[in-house]
Amino acid sequence: MDVTLTQLRYFKEAAAQLSMTAAAGRLNVAQSAVSAAIAQLERTVGAQFFIRQRSKGLVLTSAGELFLRDAQSILAHVEESLDHARGEQKSVTGRIRMACFSTLAPFLLPGLLTRLSEEHPGLELEVMEADTAGCATALLTGQVELALCYDMGLPEGIATTVVDRSRPYLALPPQHELADRESVAFAQLRDEPFVLLDLPYTRDLMLSLVRKGGHDPQVRFRSASYETVRTFVAHGHGYSILHQRPHHAMTYDGGQIAMVEIKDDVPQLRTVLAHLEAQRPTARLRAVGQAVRQQIVAAHASCD
Repeated sequence: MDVTLTQLRYFKEAAAQLSMTAAAGRLNVAQSAVSAAIAQLERTVGAQFFIRQRSKGLVLTSAGELFLRDAQSILAHVEESLDHARGEQKSVTGRIRMACFSTLAPFLLPGLLTRLSEEHPGLELEVMEADTAGCATALLTGQVELALCYDMGLPEGIATTVVDRSRPYLALPPQHELADRESVAFAQLRDEPFVLLDLPYTRDLMLSLVRKGGHDPQVRFRSASYETVRTFVAHGHGYSILHQRPHHAMTYDGGQIAMVEIKDDVPQLRTVLAHLEAQRPTARLRAVGQAVRQQIVAAHASCD
């Protein structure tokens, strides 16, 4: 079949953007070039990959979803072959798109971007923030090639590599009678108000931890914002369970929280780099993965 790499690239970008116009903008080509390439690709393969809707843009058909994964694999294989031919230079170039779990982003992304700009100035990293479901969807639809997220709720077809582990801790108001303890059991917080970090999968995990401690949490407030939860706790509106540990206990409005270890036996939460199982590990993916690991080590060292 007379299928070109350009057609595959245009198809992949259109599937990621779900818009011919947006894809053309990303590729720096005319919209007509993208439309023509994809139309020719569909005629050559003998299948319709998109449903064109004027108001909603593009919708992938079932054939398009299947072909997208194959196209991603083919393009990654070509990129890997070029890496080998070049001898996989120390500095890699090009663009890679990554999704990052929203609560991890402020802790890791700024340093990661700085590190990559110093070590690989020709590598452009584009980042989108999302919850777990958003990270998985972005990978499956080709919006991103890599995701930095927690290992929870990821569907089949996504491969993961563990890059960090974190044990949850209790966030208590500084005036709480248990705030100066080294560790506190959930039973000691029975009937106290709970401030829930209300994100998909995260909420279920936090609630299950308290229930394993012997009682149902008394959820008084909930928020999808990590910092809002911390601020509610600092003002004495309840306690919470969190994983990420800032370098200091201060909140945005100048309040303070106490970070206390959990006495109960609680599981660690794994931070992972995720990608499609069919995705080959290109030089760009490896460069970003290495930088993520280095940044996590640096972040832990600065907290010690």
